[in-house]
Amino acid sequence: MTTDSIDLPAYLARIGYDGPAGAPPTLATLQRVQICHACSVPFENLDVLLLRGINLDMESVQRKIVSERRGGYCFEQNGLLLAALDAMGFAVEGLSARVRVAAAREFMPARTHLFGRVTLDGVPWLVDVGLGSLTPTGPIRMDTAEPQATPHEPRRIVPADGAHVGNGMATWFHQALLGDQWQDVCEFTGERMPAIDRQVSNWWTSTNPQSKFRLNIMAAIAAHDGTRHAIATREYTHRRGAEILEREVIGSRERLLVVLAERFWLVMPGESVFGIDGL
Repeated sequence: MTTDSIDLPAYLARIGYDGPAGAPPTLATLQRVQICHACSVPFENLDVLLLRGINLDMESVQRKIVSERRGGYCFEQNGLLLAALDAMGFAVEGLSARVRVAAAREFMPARTHLFGRVTLDGVPWLVDVGLGSLTPTGPIRMDTAEPQATPHEPRRIVPADGAHVGNGMATWFHQALLGDQWQDVCEFTGERMPAIDRQVSNWWTSTNPQSKFRLNIMAAIAAHDGTRHAIATREYTHRRGAEILEREVIGSRERLLVVLAERFWLVMPGESVFGIDGL
């Protein structure tokens, strides 16, 4: 295995993929890979807070996520997913986006998100396993604004008002239905995100003192029962859609390590200090 290749059997075993070996690149296969990944690999930024650096070469990503059974954020997780889908025979490309979770339309976030577009029989599908507590658990058709069911929240892809936002390029919003409200998740134009752009965005995201990944402890994972688990620094939540099933204020670093291990399968060394809010 070279630094740029993926060990596909090891990846599929890591995500608990239970489809047939050598499955054809169909929508059913894509759906199964995405739900298995989203429910097996936690979104997390712990290495950013531990100042370990985030390496995006395939050897490093596989060592962390597959061999060490850790998680990661979008550049790691979606980079790995896109490499796996390519190895499985899918027509896939990485696109850039601006994450808009809890951000007003008037605010312009940086374009620091990577997701995938898979084309099947001429139809484009959005695939993404790196959006934290709003990671979609099924592919989303990109050529319609109609709501679409996923194993978790309904999703849709809608054009911006007037179809353009200030830059002369058509703009779309990926949205999730939480309760009775459609919430913006990402904004994108369809611009590709080659490796060099991922490297630059990854450097900013992981090292800028004002990056949310440097200011918060994050962990999230979907469950096959349609619920989600998440940590936002000192708050742990277990929810179904907009309904909170369980909430806990994490009172100590020791308790944080227990919750990470029990709910996210993230076993961190006992001496780990994340440096956020006394944790």
